[in-house]
Amino acid sequence: MHSDEIINYFDQSINDYKQGSTRMEKQFPEMTKGYFNFTQACFEEGSVAKKEKQLIALGISIYSQDEYCIIYHVKGAVEHGATQDEIMETIAISAALGGGAAFSQGVTLTMDTFDYYSDKKMEH
Repeated sequence: MHSDEIINYFDQSINDYKQGSTRMEKQFPEMTKGYFNFTQACFEEGSVAKKEKQLIALGISIYSQDEYCIIYHVKGAVEHGATQDEIMETIAISAALGGGAAFSQGVTLTMDTFDYYSDKKMEH
């Protein structure tokens, strides 16, 4: 993969998810609306801050090998101020439970996504 493909991969993956969600919403509007209302409420600020909620979701995403959610929650964590150290500690915790598969997703896709969205955030 060359540099342009990597840059486009992260945003394209999020767009793919959104397109799939829109398709599902057209077929099953109430179910999809209910799901999104529930997940939106889960990620609202509460006793646990938004950044920490994104890091929790990232750890679960790494553990479960969910590449779309890895990208989505790294982006969310960066948008809420997560640092490289916080992302790496999240990877370590996930790998402690998920072994080599979680570790490999963490040190590759997760860190590549972090670098992309951190750089993008610095541009703005």
